[in-house]
Amino acid sequence: MSDPTVPRDQAASFGGPGWKQRVAAHAQEILAGQLWSPYAVSSEIGRLEAVLLAWPGAELDVGDQPDEHLMLGRVSVPRIQRQARAIADFYRSQDVRVHLHRPPVAPPPNYVFMRDLFLMTPEGAVLGRPAGQQRAGEERWAAEALALAGVPILRTMRGTATFEGADALWISPQRLLLGIGLRTNLEAARQISELLEAMHVTVEQVSLPRTGVQHLLGVVNVVDEGLAVVNGARADSALLARLRQLGIEPLVVPAGEELLDRRSNNFVTLAPRRVVMPAGCPATKALFEQRGIHCHELDVGEYIKAAGALGCLTGILSRA
Repeated sequence: MSDPTVPRDQAASFGGPGWKQRVAAHAQEILAGQLWSPYAVSSEIGRLEAVLLAWPGAELDVGDQPDEHLMLGRVSVPRIQRQARAIADFYRSQDVRVHLHRPPVAPPPNYVFMRDLFLMTPEGAVLGRPAGQQRAGEERWAAEALALAGVPILRTMRGTATFEGADALWISPQRLLLGIGLRTNLEAARQISELLEAMHVTVEQVSLPRTGVQHLLGVVNVVDEGLAVVNGARADSALLARLRQLGIEPLVVPAGEELLDRRSNNFVTLAPRRVVMPAGCPATKALFEQRGIHCHELDVGEYIKAAGALGCLTGILSRA
């Protein structure tokens, strides 16, 4: 019932004296951490504060045809679940908040690679739209996971755009490097550029081969300001030149078993020159340590069978 003591034309609902105008900008509300979680990303090297992981379930047992599911080998569900627990525990030990998502029904098996499914910005997330038909629909569950984590979705890919978050790297707060190739196309680049332009961010595009490369993250992984680890088996001279043009020194990991089979460059930067990387890569670890990069190691062997590693499975929600 209406309040009989307040005339209708003075009611707050109609703009009367009790009306309270919302004045804070969206970015300010993010930082306040009351309406939304105070999560923002504009760097690949800021201290890691929060991540989004997907729980690996029975959907990862794809039988004897892993290639049909974009995998490299048959995954043991019990083993990958043990590895998932260890990964989550490690992040918590580093004071990183872990959001672990379990969809109410089985998602496509590649859903465990959460980095592909969104890009965080200073004001919220850009939702991915995976390019492979096998992964169609993963974005629906990623949208649910982001909502549960209190993250606003600023943009969903439309039309023919395909975008996977592992093709996007923040090289400075005002510049995003975007790989165009098998997983992310030019229409997605247009839509992302349109959004980020309003945040005064420039999108720099680089071309990736359509075979032999999954994502930009598999070729370039930023470890400090002006320093990136580069996959020596996949980076061509044009990409190396572009990185140097952008003020980034490439630390090249030479081709070999550690790089190609153990995904030694598929790490997560915890803070400048501090990373967590796949275990069993002593030569790469030594190379990193020579450059003052402190390395933690985790067993991700089952994720590697599924065609990813730490960088792929970790959705970055917030960096300081």
